Amino acid sequence: MELGTTLTRFLIEQQRKHYPKATGDFTGLLAEIATAAKIISREVNQAGLIDLLGYKGRQNIHGERVQKLDDFANETFIKMLCHTGHLIGIASEELEGIYQVPDTYPKGKYVLLVDPLDGSSNIDVNISIGSIFSIHRRKSTGPEATMEDFLQPGRDQIGAGYIIYGSSTMMVYSTGFGVHGFTLDPSIGEFLLSHENLRIPPKGNIFSINEGNANLWSDGIKRYIEGMKKTGATARYVGSLVADFHRNLLKGGIFLYPGDSKNPQGKLRLLYEAAPLAFIIEQAQGKATTGNHPILDIKPEKLHQKVPLIIGSAEDVKQAEASLRGQ
Repeated sequence: MELGTTLTRFLIEQQRKHYPKATGDFTGLLAEIATAAKIISREVNQAGLIDLLGYKGRQNIHGERVQKLDDFANETFIKMLCHTGHLIGIASEELEGIYQVPDTYPKGKYVLLVDPLDGSSNIDVNISIGSIFSIHRRKSTGPEATMEDFLQPGRDQIGAGYIIYGSSTMMVYSTGFGVHGFTLDPSIGEFLLSHENLRIPPKGNIFSINEGNANLWSDGIKRYIEGMKKTGATARYVGSLVADFHRNLLKGGIFLYPGDSKNPQGKLRLLYEAAPLAFIIEQAQGKATTGNHPILDIKPEKLHQKVPLIIGSAEDVKQAEASLRGQ
C-alpha cells in the first residue's frame, strides 16, 4: 500500500487479502480502537488546559496512584467499544475483574485486554505515554465472558497493538501478518500509513533498563549490562514502556525489566503489556522472553499476573539469555 493510505482502507484491504470470507467484525473492532485512540490523543494534548493533569486521589489495584487521564482513557475504551457488538468483555489494567458488556448491547465473539494509559506517571512532565491492547477470540459460549476467555497464552492473540502519544500520535498493530504503523494527521482526523511492514534490526546499539535497580539485579543481568557498556552501546531509558519499546522497534535495541531481589516476577503485567508487545516484536522479527521462557508461550494464571520482560532485537535478546545462563 502507498504511504498516506488511511487506516480504514488499509484494514479493509488486509481483510480482503487474508480473510476474504470474513464478516468484518474484527476489522470493525480495530477501527473503533483507533477512534478511541483519537479521543484520548486529543485529551492528552489538551490535558494541561482542561484539568486532566494530576493525581485522581486514589490508588488502583496494583497500589499505584491513579492519574486523571488514567480514568479518562479507561472509560473511553469501555464507552467506545462496548456498544459495537464486537466484544463480549473487557479486561483492563485499571479494573480488578472482567468488565462485562451490558445486556443492552449486542454481544460479540472477541475479548479485549487493555492498558489504557501506560506510563501515566510521566503525564505531568510531558513525556510520551501510550495505550496497549490485545485481542483474543472468546472461548466460552455463555451470555457473559469468563476467565477462560482472557487467560489465554499470548501466542493465541489474533491482534495486538499500541498507540503512542508523543510529538505525533501513532498506532502500531499486528494481526499476524506483519507490523504496520499509522500516524495521526490531526488536520483531517485520520490515521495514515507511515510505516508498512516494520522490521526491527537483528541487532541494535541501545539498551533500555532502569539502572536505579542495579543493586537488586541478578549476576546475569549485571554481567550483560556491563558487557553492553564495554561494546560502546548507548543507554536510553524513558521510563515509559511504550516509548522505550517504540524507539527500539524502529532503531534496534533491547528493553529489560527483569525480575530482581525485590520483585522476583518483575513489575510488568503479562496480559496488558508483555504479551501484546511480544506478539508485535515477533511479527517484526524480534524476540521476547522472561530470560528463560518465551513470553508468548506463558499460560496466564490470573488477570494481573506479572512477569519479567526482555524484549527487542533477536540477537541482543539471545545474548541476554546467554548471560543469564552464565555464559
